[in-house]
This record gives sequence, structure tokens and C-alpha cells, in this order.
Amino acid sequence: MMMHETRNLTILMAEDNPHDVLATKRAWEQFGFGNHLHIVSDGEECLEYLFHQGKYLESHIFPDPDLILLDLKLPKLDGHQVLKTIRANDQFRFLPVIILTNSTLETDRNKGYEYGCTAFLKKPVGYANFANLLKSLRTFWSCVEPYAKPLTA
Repeated sequence: MMMHETRNLTILMAEDNPHDVLATKRAWEQFGFGNHLHIVSDGEECLEYLFHQGKYLESHIFPDPDLILLDLKLPKLDGHQVLKTIRANDQFRFLPVIILTNSTLETDRNKGYEYGCTAFLKKPVGYANFANLLKSLRTFWSCVEPYAKPLTA
């Protein structure tokens, strides 16, 4: 059986909960992911990173992400507002955005899909479950062939 070769990803995570940030960093180290993980703590910072504004001007230091992990309950701009802004920009129309949240509200889930999220995942309870979810996401998305961005004029 032939194994699919995985590619390194640049992942942008928008998360304001320090415990979830710590768990994510710990899982990255535990599993030895070769991926670039950039963590921002609010919705405005997520968009600044994505659009290379403010302290994120240098795209060679802050490359475009291959995947965004987006919490809904973010300061300044919530996850739904961030997602709407991302999808309104043609450059990021096909960028995978996974909502990773503690919300169990059906309205949050429905709004996420209406605004164009790729998937809506409930954060599992406990570090081991959370780390395994991140491992599964990383494994899956590192095998997915990305959308080829159109060349800009």
C-alpha cells in the first residue's frame, strides 16, 4: 500500500483562550509537526495577519496560511465576522477555514456554514482528545491538494 506524502502547512489559529493555545502548542511539539503554526488572539489580528497589515507586513515571515482554525468567541471581531470578511475577498474564497469552538449552539453552527466555513468542530474535552483532533486535522489537510491561487496581474 502506497502512503500519500504529506506536505508542510502554514496554519493560522485564531484563539484567545490561553489554555487552548497552550494545548495546541503542546500538541504541535508532542507530534513533531513540521508545520508553521501562527496563533493570533483576536479577530482583528487574524485579519491583519491574513491581509499582511500592521506587524504582519512581511509575507516571508508571515506567509499566507493553507488552513485557518477559527474560534467563534474572539475579542474585537468574533469568528463569524472574521469568516464573512475572509469570504468577501476573492483571494481567500477557497481557503479552508475550520471553526473550532466550544459553542454547542445550532445557530452558531448554521451561521458558520452560511458564511462559508469548511467545517464546524466542537472542541473536545481533555488534552488527549484535543491533541488527537489536531493531529487528525493536520494529517488530513496535509494530504489535501490545495486550490491553486490565480496569478494576480
